[in-house]
Amino acid sequence: MWLLWVALCVQGVRAVYELSDRGGLGREFDGIGAVSGGGATSRLLVNYPEPYRSQILDYLFKPNFGASLHIFKVEIGGDAQTTDGTEPSHMHYPDDQNYFRGYEWWLMKEAKKRNPNIKLVGLPWAFPGWIGNGKNWPYDFPDVTAYYVVSWIIGAKQYHDLDIDYVGIWNERAFDATYIKLLRYTLDKNGLERVRIIASDNMWQPIAFQMLRDAELLRVVDVIGAHYPGTLTVEDAVSTGKKLWSSEDYSTFNDEVGGGCWARILNQNYVNGNMTSTISWNLVASYYEQLPFGLEGLMTAKEPWSGSYEVSSPIWITAHTTQFTQPGWYYLRTVGHLEKGGSYVALTDMKGNITIIIETMSHDHSICIRPPLPKFNVSAQNATFKLDGSFNNLKSLQVWYSKLCTNTTKATQFTKKSAIPVTGGSFTLELGVDEVYSLTTLTTGQKGSYPNPPESQPFPRKYKDDFNVRNPPFTEAPYFADQSGVFEYFTNTSDPGDHVFTFRQVLTQRPITWVSDANQAISVIGDYSWSNVTITCDVYIETPDTGSVFIAARVDQGGSPSSLAKGIFFWVFADGTYKVTGDLQGKIVLRKGLSGVRARHWHTLTLHVEGFTAYGLLNGYPLWKDVLTLGPVHGWAAIGTGCLEFAQFDNFVVEAEVSRG
Repeated sequence: MWLLWVALCVQGVRAVYELSDRGGLGREFDGIGAVSGGGATSRLLVNYPEPYRSQILDYLFKPNFGASLHIFKVEIGGDAQTTDGTEPSHMHYPDDQNYFRGYEWWLMKEAKKRNPNIKLVGLPWAFPGWIGNGKNWPYDFPDVTAYYVVSWIIGAKQYHDLDIDYVGIWNERAFDATYIKLLRYTLDKNGLERVRIIASDNMWQPIAFQMLRDAELLRVVDVIGAHYPGTLTVEDAVSTGKKLWSSEDYSTFNDEVGGGCWARILNQNYVNGNMTSTISWNLVASYYEQLPFGLEGLMTAKEPWSGSYEVSSPIWITAHTTQFTQPGWYYLRTVGHLEKGGSYVALTDMKGNITIIIETMSHDHSICIRPPLPKFNVSAQNATFKLDGSFNNLKSLQVWYSKLCTNTTKATQFTKKSAIPVTGGSFTLELGVDEVYSLTTLTTGQKGSYPNPPESQPFPRKYKDDFNVRNPPFTEAPYFADQSGVFEYFTNTSDPGDHVFTFRQVLTQRPITWVSDANQAISVIGDYSWSNVTITCDVYIETPDTGSVFIAARVDQGGSPSSLAKGIFFWVFADGTYKVTGDLQGKIVLRKGLSGVRARHWHTLTLHVEGFTAYGLLNGYPLWKDVLTLGPVHGWAAIGTGCLEFAQFDNFVVEAEVSRG
C-alpha cells in the first residue's frame, strides 16, 4: 500500500491523491459484518411483533437498504455465559442432538432470505461439559471437539439449508494446532472442503508466529482473525500471506461517537493493517440494557413488548461501504491517510466500477471502547483526487454524505448529494471534520426507511406466562434471559396434572466456560428499575434430597458477573427446608426454616418485596415474613435452581410498582 500525495508549499494549494489500478491492485475485499452471540445479544429480537421484527432485519441485512451486511457471524451455543447470557448448544449431551434450539438458526435464515450471498461464520465461545470429560478444556479430546463443531455445520445444512462459509476455533481463548489440523481433516472427510477456517479470534500472536513455523498449520488456516486490533497488524501476520480480518471489533455505544469509531476503523483497518474484513460486536443491541456492554449493537432493539427500536448512526456508517462494494472487489493500492487527518480507501469490481470512501473522524468523536486511541489531529481541508488507469475517463461520481453530530453541529446521516463532475480525471472535495463520503459509479444506493416505530414503553408492570405453547417457534420463553444454565419449553409427560407444558432448566453438567459462570442456574426477566414486586410461580424440584429452586426479586447483576448477583432470593429445598438469601450464591442468609416441600411435587411460591421488607408464601399460605431487604433497592425478577439440575417452572406471574428514583 502506498499513498501518492503532493502538497506544494504555497498556501491554499490542495493536496492531490492518485487513485489508480495501473500497476496492479491491493488485497481482495471480504466484506463488512456483525456478530450475533458472545452471548445472547439478539435474545429479545425474536420476540418482536411484526411488522417491527422484519423492519429491524431489513435495516441489518437487506441489500441497498440499511447496513446491508456482507458477513453474519453467530455463536455456536455452548450452554455457558458468554457476556450477556447463555446460548443453548445443539448437543447438551453426547447422545443429544437438536438443531432447533435458540434463535441463531432462525436469524441466519432471515439474513439469507434478504441477502442470499451473505457469508455465514460460526464460532464457539464455550462448549458443553461433556466435551472436556470433566475438565474445563476442549482440546484433550480434539476428535470429540471437531466432531461437535462439524456436527453443527452439518446440522445447519441438513435442517435449515444453511451453508456455513467459515468456522472459528475458540473465541478469545487458547488455540491448539493439533485440533485445528484435525478440524480441517474432519471437515474434508465430511465433504465440507469449502468451509474455511479462521484462527484464532484473539490476538495476531502467537497464531501468526506458529503458522510461520508449522507448514501444515499454515496450510489449513485460511484467515487470521484478530480482535480489537486498533487498526494495526504485525509483520508475522502479513508474512503468512493469509487473509487478515478484524474478526471482532467496535464494541462501542451506538451513539455519535460510536458511529465515528466505526467509520474510522472501517477504513483504517485496511489502510493501517491490511485487514480486508471488519466484523462488529454486536449485530443489534437486543438484550436488557443493564447487562454488560448495553447499547453496543449497530442499532438498538431492546423492547419487544412495545415494538420500539432505534436505527443508530452505525447502521448508516456501515452503508457507506456495504452498499457500494461487495466481497470479491479489490482495494486499490492507492489508499492512505489524508494530509490533515482522516483516511481514504478505494475499491473496484475490476469491471470499471470504483467506490471511494473518505472519513475525517476527529479523535474525541471516534474513540472506541478498546483499545486506547493515541492522540491525533484532524482539520478541514481541500482534497483533489486524480483518477487514473481504468478510471481516467469517468465523467461523474455519485455522492453519499454523512456528518456526525458534535457539540456545534447537527447530524446528517447517509444523504444522497448531487453527483460530482470529474474533469480531466480529477475532482476536488472540501472536507470538514467528522464527515464520511462515499463516491461511486454505482447508482443503486438507498437510504431505506419505515414509518417511525412505536414509542418506547417500560416492561409491563403485570406480566404472566403459563408456558402453554404446544409447538413453540423458539425454545426460550419470551423475555426470559438465561444467565447461567439453559431454560427451555418442556412437554411434561410424567404425571403432569395441570402442568403439561412447563419451562424447564435442562443442564446437569457445568459447561466448558468462557467466564466464571455461576454454579446456580438463573434466568432474569423484566425491568431493572423494579423495586416493589410480587412474584408467583409454580415450581417442581426433580432431584430428590439435594434439589432446590428459587424465585427472586431485585436481582442486580447479569452477564459475565452474574455469579455476584445480589437481591432477594426465596429458595425451597427437596429436604423440606427453605431459605431467604440476599445473594445468588446463598451466602447472605436472611431467614431459614422448614417448609415441607418435597421433590417431584408441584408447589407454588410467592415472593412479595416492598420497601425494606419482604414476605413469602408457600401454596398460598404464609411461610415467612418481615425479612429486612438488605442490598439492592431495584433489579430484575428471576427464577432458577441451586445447581445445574433438572427443575420445572409454570404459571409465572409478576406484578411490579416501578420506582425510577
